[in-house]
Amino acid sequence: MTDIGFDGQVAIVTGAGQGLGREHALQLAARGARVVVNDVGGSVDGTGADAGPAQQVADEINTVGGEAVANTDSVASQAGGEAIVRTALDAFGRLDIVVNNAGILRDKSFHNLTPDLLDPVMQVHLFGAFWVTLPAWKVMREQSYGRIINTTSAAGLFGNFGQTNYGAAKMGLVGLTKALAQEGRRRNVLANVIAPGARTRMTKELLGPLADSLDPEAVTPVVVYLASDQCDVTGQILSVAGGRVSRVVVAEPLGYFSDNLTPEQVRDNWESIASLEGLIVPENANEEIGLLLKVAR
Repeated sequence: MTDIGFDGQVAIVTGAGQGLGREHALQLAARGARVVVNDVGGSVDGTGADAGPAQQVADEINTVGGEAVANTDSVASQAGGEAIVRTALDAFGRLDIVVNNAGILRDKSFHNLTPDLLDPVMQVHLFGAFWVTLPAWKVMREQSYGRIINTTSAAGLFGNFGQTNYGAAKMGLVGLTKALAQEGRRRNVLANVIAPGARTRMTKELLGPLADSLDPEAVTPVVVYLASDQCDVTGQILSVAGGRVSRVVVAEPLGYFSDNLTPEQVRDNWESIASLEGLIVPENANEEIGLLLKVAR
């Protein structure tokens, strides 16, 4: 097969002023994509604003012969999401790829959680993906082509102490991606989600000694593939870190069935209920319901 390229295509990368987003923007541009580099330029906790980071990445792309424009609208509002997409359409006349990467951290143990620690995290991570993807989705449906890459986290998939806000937002992105995959498949609009492990300003304190081996550059090849017209997978969760890529699945076994289920039966048959033997990976909610029918027969 030919090398992956993006000649004539347009990508939006949110949170692209630093870290993972910067690498995504640079590598998409290096392969021919015209890129909207979105970043408000705030601190890790989402406060403040600085047009510098987005502009610096756009300049870096343009200096080597690529095409990029900077955008500093916030993903956390509907108006911001629409403005980001409008930037792509005004600058380049089309839109093919959205990489939802923007994020902030406001970690706190659950019993100390307050609205000012919860709301902004949900607005940037989860609502931000909605607000950017929604206007982009309409364009992609109309042209019968598009690629959406969302960014979840191990904290969402598996949980992490002190990150109930972040983890809930990140797992919400999995649900968003799964539903988008169902809605977009017939129009060749594919949606996948990555759970990256990389050294960034958000994670360097959390990773400890692992940080040295987790370069952001090792995550971007997966994003480049998922963003390409050579990608034909949708609705997948991929764990990506340090050169390792693996599929993460939501799976279930047949479990235990009773036509007159009681709490005592749940207690007494917990081993069967919790067994991981014979795992099945439903492709959608209807397939999961089909499992219930199969067990009940």
